[in-house]
Amino acid sequence: METNTSKNDELKIRELYQLLLNSWNNNNASAFAKLFTSEGDAIGFDGSQMKGQEQIENDLTQIFASHKIARYVSIVRDIRQLSSSVYLLRAVVGMIPPGSSEIKPDVNAIQVLIAQKENDQFRIASFQNTPAAFHGRPELSQQLTEELQNAYNKQQQSGV
Repeated sequence: METNTSKNDELKIRELYQLLLNSWNNNNASAFAKLFTSEGDAIGFDGSQMKGQEQIENDLTQIFASHKIARYVSIVRDIRQLSSSVYLLRAVVGMIPPGSSEIKPDVNAIQVLIAQKENDQFRIASFQNTPAAFHGRPELSQQLTEELQNAYNKQQQSGV
């Protein structure tokens, strides 16, 4: 049975995840890094690893300075409580390149975020962004792309 506390925590986890994506979409390395615990880690789409707020901010500052980044579109698949202070969020994401309104299928990904409550506030302990390659199963890639494109189109229609 779900309690009001766990429901409230789930809302906070969703908000934390959306803040992470918004920070990326707005090229804000500092805001992105501050969402992590002091020793939090992030694993990028290419397998690069960042440990701690300082490295996350430094690495993302370089990325944002040298690349026009695509914007995330996400669908949260589920949130599970692992303990009284730890949650796991699993989502799928696509990316909309600058100047486009179409999902770029080759960078679709599965994201996993582990949130830890510290002093009544959730922070990201770990974040992983894994390519959704679906080797040998192009129909799964197409299905995910269509689902993400539909989510993006709905966001655009509602002004989100």
